[in-house]
Amino acid sequence: MCGRMNVSDDPLTKALSEVLGASSSKVRKSRDIAPGSTLSIIREQNGERIVSDAIWWLFLDSETLKPNYRYASFNSRSDKLNSAGSLAFVPYREGRCIIPASGFVEGLGDKKTYFHLQPKESAIAFGGLCKEWQNPETGELVYSASIITLPPHQKLHSIHPKSLPLMLPWRDQNIIDLWLDPTFKHVDAFGDLLKPKIYEDVVVTPIDRPSKRNPLGDAFVIESDAA
Repeated sequence: MCGRMNVSDDPLTKALSEVLGASSSKVRKSRDIAPGSTLSIIREQNGERIVSDAIWWLFLDSETLKPNYRYASFNSRSDKLNSAGSLAFVPYREGRCIIPASGFVEGLGDKKTYFHLQPKESAIAFGGLCKEWQNPETGELVYSASIITLPPHQKLHSIHPKSLPLMLPWRDQNIIDLWLDPTFKHVDAFGDLLKPKIYEDVVVTPIDRPSKRNPLGDAFVIESDAA
């Protein structure tokens, strides 16, 4: 994932929040969210769906509670989730969350070719991981988060050939319930989710820069794998 997303205040975001059992009004809206900045996560605590602010960088400096830039942890690779020594191992079992978004930016890696991707008729429920940190001076709790990335998808090879962010099938209530249940440890049940799949038709627009997103050409549609 290139590392840029946006969250719009629109009916699609509200519909997603409603299905997930979270408050849409508490979800942060922004045209440009970059790694290291604050975003919203949806998690479950004591059976309740909660919207919390989180720093988009899973591994923080324990003293400053700012991103630890020695590790690029705004994404968590799916092939590391079951490696006992990885940063994502424990969060994958105890800190799964959902990161709502309207669209995201991908690129070819040449620092000049970028695309904005947005589902045609829905918002996005990114499969995320979160960690809880405590401010050593104030005792305040701070959350950090990352987005799980999957192997590349053949339909996106000319857009981003390295990976695909995990976009959960949020209409599947059973999957969502298990994903957000912090007591559910049988992560083998999520094996199919870690295979690259496009659940919704996606509108792709060539853009100039990730932060500006000015269109450079006509948009086109990548059909879902169910099409």
